Amino acid sequence: MTKTETRPSSITATVDFEADGVHHGFLQLPYSRDDSAWGSVMVPLAVVKNGEGPTALLTGGNHGDEYEGPVALFDLAQKLTAEEVSGRVIIIPAMNYPAFCAGTRTSPIDKGNMNRSFPGRPDGTVTEKLADYFQRTLLPLADVVLDIHSGGKTLDFLPFAAAHTLEDKDQEAKCFAGVAAFAAPWSLRMVEIDAAGMYDTAAEEMGKVFVTTELGGGGSARAETIEIAKRGVRNLLCHSGILTGEIEQAPTRWLDMPSGECFVFAEDPGLVEVCRDLGDLVKAGEVIARVHPIGKTGAAPVEYRAKIDGIIAGRHFPGLVKSGDFLAVVGVAE
Repeated sequence: MTKTETRPSSITATVDFEADGVHHGFLQLPYSRDDSAWGSVMVPLAVVKNGEGPTALLTGGNHGDEYEGPVALFDLAQKLTAEEVSGRVIIIPAMNYPAFCAGTRTSPIDKGNMNRSFPGRPDGTVTEKLADYFQRTLLPLADVVLDIHSGGKTLDFLPFAAAHTLEDKDQEAKCFAGVAAFAAPWSLRMVEIDAAGMYDTAAEEMGKVFVTTELGGGGSARAETIEIAKRGVRNLLCHSGILTGEIEQAPTRWLDMPSGECFVFAEDPGLVEVCRDLGDLVKAGEVIARVHPIGKTGAAPVEYRAKIDGIIAGRHFPGLVKSGDFLAVVGVAE
């Protein structure tokens, strides 16, 4: 281990992870700033424990402008009792708490993207210190990890739960069983554009059962997607043996993301004309979006086409794009 890896974390949990019962507290990270020289970042958390059994680590707000996770997990933390639990549930509704409070994808303190900051550093920025605490303290405690995402202000998705294709097929099967238990309207076998630095990758490399979601977007949440998140969390806890009771079944359709050909990116800045909506069937070569130049009138838009047959599973949300922005992702239905 390097000198940085052996350095103790400056973060203190104000709850005892080993104590039975319901405990509400914080991850307290000292942070000296202009308005509070000896201040701290206080990340809310709850731990609900009852005897021996598996541990679930539940997180939302990995990106601060995604709200289904925080709503579902603040609600669960308020309602869950120790008597319902066999094992332990660690609930952190807003993982990147500074970003959550600011309503931004990344932290206003250091511009850190939590989901690109792993394994983190105990002597790094605020975001890196939080990632390091998850990497070295929280993830090792967990058997199953659920990280609830949605599209934030810039993306919109069909509501799906997802896991990744993994080299360890036994681990992969357990992850996809968790996805099936979550019972979102759509279930996705996911490939990442770049998995380096992700919370997902950190959990998977430790051999954890890891389930994630994308439950809408646009920088808000709908009653439908909040209900999907609440139901899915309890379903996964039942599936893991932490809660008793039956999984609340709901129809789901499976999608694959077999390659980078699923993704379409803008090469030109301008005004987006959406040509196909979420859930629409498309054929390879079909126009799914046009980007209109906005500097003057009279110029033809640039057309962007699907590269494969499938279903529009996600898209850019705002009306304007820059070169390099994601436009759409096409999933392949089973």
